[in-house]
Amino acid sequence: MVLWLPLLSNAVSTEDASVSIQTNVMPELLVITSIKPLALIAQAALGDSMNVEFLQSANQSAHDLTLSASALDKIHRASLIVLVGDQFEPRVAKVVEGIPGKALLQVLDLPIFGGGVDVHEGMHQQTVDPHVWLNPYSANVIGHAIQSAFGVSQRDIISDSQIEALKKNLEPVGTLDYISHHAVLGHFAKAFNVSAGMPIRDSNGGHKGARSQFLLRKAAYNGGAQCVFVEPQYADKDALVIAGELNLPLRTIDPQGIDAPLTENGYAQFIQTLVVQFQACFA
Repeated sequence: MVLWLPLLSNAVSTEDASVSIQTNVMPELLVITSIKPLALIAQAALGDSMNVEFLQSANQSAHDLTLSASALDKIHRASLIVLVGDQFEPRVAKVVEGIPGKALLQVLDLPIFGGGVDVHEGMHQQTVDPHVWLNPYSANVIGHAIQSAFGVSQRDIISDSQIEALKKNLEPVGTLDYISHHAVLGHFAKAFNVSAGMPIRDSNGGHKGARSQFLLRKAAYNGGAQCVFVEPQYADKDALVIAGELNLPLRTIDPQGIDAPLTENGYAQFIQTLVVQFQACFA
């Protein structure tokens, strides 16, 4: 569900508006996102004119988001709340939808590059890959939706020329393979024409069965995986085991951009850093 308040930048009473005109002070507008990557998109879309905060703590994965008392306070103060989707973040969505009149944007409802296929026990199960922020074309669509909510002129948060330059950088490694902690890089792979890798877990971070683990190891032997990617938010014990068995190096990749700055150029910097981290697997 997508719920909008009409032109949030004008969502003040006539009496409040007259005060704002006299004092040249607008009421504080606050955008709250569930996870850090969406905050990077929102800040890049709105610039320094808007306060953007996120609910995810540094040691939480995007799949296991829980709400603290301070997070609940942020939700109640927010002018707009941006979530990935209620299936991805059911706890947060339930809280937000229980607040009357709260403006909510769920990005999986937008016309972005979605979908994906996970393999479970040799059976293909159609699932939605929620990591949409890793495709910069989709990030621009999300940014435009956030700008529209506040009546801001639409502009891209990462340019076509920047994306094309990054594609060019990745061309030499486009056909090379790797193992990842979970099926996180599907949207990134589509955007940059590289392999989606061999995931140890599914796109929601869930464990796969013994047969899937056997097939992964067999594919890694035959396909020549170059490294095993680990993510800062996970203990990655299973990744360590597989890397040891296959004698592969470990490489860190951070698809949540925990260290990326919340600035107007923050999303572009995040994607550029992700490309460098991806290339490091094949160095």
